[in-house]
Amino acid sequence: MAATERTGSTTLGPLSPLAALAIIGAGLAAGTINTIVGSGSLITFPTLLALGYAPVVANVSNTVGLVTGSISGAIGYRRELEGQAPRIRVLSVASLAGGLAGGLLLLALPASVFENLVPVLILVACVLVAFQPRLAARLAAGDRPARPRGGPWLFVAVFGTGVYGGYFGAAQGVILIALLGIFIDDGLQRLNGLKNVLAALVNGIAAVLFIVFADVDWAVAGLLAAGAICGGQLGARLGRRIPAGWLRAVIVVVGVVVSVRLLL
Repeated sequence: MAATERTGSTTLGPLSPLAALAIIGAGLAAGTINTIVGSGSLITFPTLLALGYAPVVANVSNTVGLVTGSISGAIGYRRELEGQAPRIRVLSVASLAGGLAGGLLLLALPASVFENLVPVLILVACVLVAFQPRLAARLAAGDRPARPRGGPWLFVAVFGTGVYGGYFGAAQGVILIALLGIFIDDGLQRLNGLKNVLAALVNGIAAVLFIVFADVDWAVAGLLAAGAICGGQLGARLGRRIPAGWLRAVIVVVGVVVSVRLLL
């Protein structure tokens, strides 16, 4: 089956000014949220669905568009990345391999599989967003070695997160920051910087795959990218100030509403 048959048509006609502003605004919000806590796709993906895009088209265009925001956020946290090169070298292999595998799954499986999984994936992402602090604290309190690079189990977990991120990606950052906090003994801001790099690698390798083999709506991707670049820098500035609880609540509410709407 050709990629165009799996992903569906991207032709919806010219974007209205209001729709373009909505996409830019969603990209700005997602870039900011992804840099701070992750799960910005729970803002952009529902926006694209509301504008009439098919789920797989929305997903691949969203991934391509938000790559720039991930890179922008990683650059914004470059100060916290000092001294983390050994971790990045090891864990980037897991992220790239996982992102490639997840992207290949999205292209290989029929669009109907993704469309049926989307509501469940969004609900799972919402649960992870809601309970991430409690889960991370409970697991971190257990008796486990805190290695500078996390050890083999973290490598496997980051690979698995990359597969999820390449396939869908919402709340990928939340999963990553929880895993890094569990396996690595370091400051949260430094781990958040590492999270941004790993998420950018997953999104980047999946985006390259989608650009070559899938139907990307370039108008949507470009508008998302414009907003996400600004959002990445804004998120890096706000990341130490804005209450994560408020962001978490907004993300969960939006995600639950969207998933229930899709299920019904």
